[in-house]
Amino acid sequence: MQLPVGGMETPMMVSPAYESVNLDRGAAWMLAFRAGDSGKFSLLLNEYRATVVAYLFRLLRDHAVAEELAQEVFLRVYRTRTYEPAASFRSWLICIATNLARNWVRDHRADNAVLRLDHPPEYARWRTPRSPVPTIEEVLVSRCGFIEVRAAIDALPERHRSAVIMHKYLDMDYWEIARAQNCSVSAVKSMLFRAYENLRRRLAHLDPARKNQPAP
Repeated sequence: MQLPVGGMETPMMVSPAYESVNLDRGAAWMLAFRAGDSGKFSLLLNEYRATVVAYLFRLLRDHAVAEELAQEVFLRVYRTRTYEPAASFRSWLICIATNLARNWVRDHRADNAVLRLDHPPEYARWRTPRSPVPTIEEVLVSRCGFIEVRAAIDALPERHRSAVIMHKYLDMDYWEIARAQNCSVSAVKSMLFRAYENLRRRLAHLDPARKNQPAP
């Protein structure tokens, strides 16, 4: 991904208004970038692009679309003229990505109606972004059918699905998810509770302990 890096004003120190704020690394880089340090954008891109692509892929099951929307996410970051570090930089990025994904699904609803999200194209399967740490999905796959687990997640309501992905795959806390979902922490807890209960019911037949129980 190539973006213009010229035309920025002379580098400045981050505004003293944020000196007392406990900024994460991404937020500090973003503030420095907005203050004129164009090199910080490359750091943001290198640090967070893979996370955004992986998140979008898990939502949409299409690697090409995930790549395209991730580029749009960072174009919006680049063009942002105001930035307030009210949350972690990652949760701000995921909020942008979530909104773009929802818009894409809305605009392609007719196409999605004829696609099986639990059976993505072959190219999407082999290009699935990999994480150096096993995800909850990978652990579950070792014990049960991959397609059933993925289909159960894909069958969740859109907001529940994105909340589960943020919670389990991105390891975001409730407050970060609330910021990304533009809702309250209590709403996030409720969504996750209902989502996990839904998954437990759908996947109960795959529980080894249940399988080993004697028939009534």
